[in-house]
Amino acid sequence: MKVILTQEVLGLGDPGEVVTVKNGYGRNYLVPRGLAIEATNKNIKTVEAERQRISIKAAREAGKVADEAGKLKGVGVTILARAGESGKLYGSVTNMDIAAALAEQGFDIDRRRIILDEGPLKKLGAHTIPVKLHPQVVVDIQVIVEAEVSEEELAAQAAQAAQAAKQAAAQAEAAPAEEAAQAAEPAEEAAKE
Repeated sequence: MKVILTQEVLGLGDPGEVVTVKNGYGRNYLVPRGLAIEATNKNIKTVEAERQRISIKAAREAGKVADEAGKLKGVGVTILARAGESGKLYGSVTNMDIAAALAEQGFDIDRRRIILDEGPLKKLGAHTIPVKLHPQVVVDIQVIVEAEVSEEELAAQAAQAAQAAKQAAAQAEAAPAEEAAQAAEPAEEAAKE
């Protein structure tokens, strides 16, 4: 079934485009919700006449989204994930994880607008991810995937820190005793003479 989109449908197309969809998707979802109209010769001619109006409306929406894009540009998020020694993640970082991290920073971005071309992120490091806020507005964000520190590693680090603190305290106690001994040596030598 061919339909003409009246609004942007993520993963399908932009307003004014003629797309082919399965019959049930077109009849039961797109048309009843006003997202598309059936592509008859009459409707195609009508939409071509209204393309200018649609492009003006799209430009107006792009202007509204440009403010949000300015705020989002250059934003970076850090996501902690379990990883192996070689830098490969045990799981993956998906667009849902990135959307949740952006939400923590105050950005309400739909997960479907975060474009992961090669699929979910499966390696540690910095990744540049495009976010499609509008058909005409795409912003790149920086996603840094870092290794999550396990409780055992934290306990080992705490034990190392405690041992280092004990050594520093022992050295601090030994230092005044050494200084007193060094100060006593010249006094003893003077007394012998």
